Amino acid sequence: MSKNAETNGEQDSSKIWGAFSLVAALLAASVARKGLTATWKAAAGKEPPANPADPEVSLNEALLWAGLSGLLVGIARMLATRRAADYYARSVGKLPPGSQS
Repeated sequence: MSKNAETNGEQDSSKIWGAFSLVAALLAASVARKGLTATWKAAAGKEPPANPADPEVSLNEALLWAGLSGLLVGIARMLATRRAADYYARSVGKLPPGSQS
């Protein structure tokens, strides 16, 4: 196999992995956000703040929403990306590009 063909294969693999991991992360973030919104409604009895920067939203509520949503969405994205990397490795036989330590 020529060096050019190897480079093209690596580029294709990298593009596939990039798209695959992006979709996994976006789906996970969306599910986490929906779950957090439903939990907020059940616990607080009202909608979460649409814009935590709005001066009409209390500082405590804005900080709580920002902290919880950032934490949960970040964790969901990380877990989804790890799961996607595991699936990729089992399918292709090697870790995704850029995943090696």
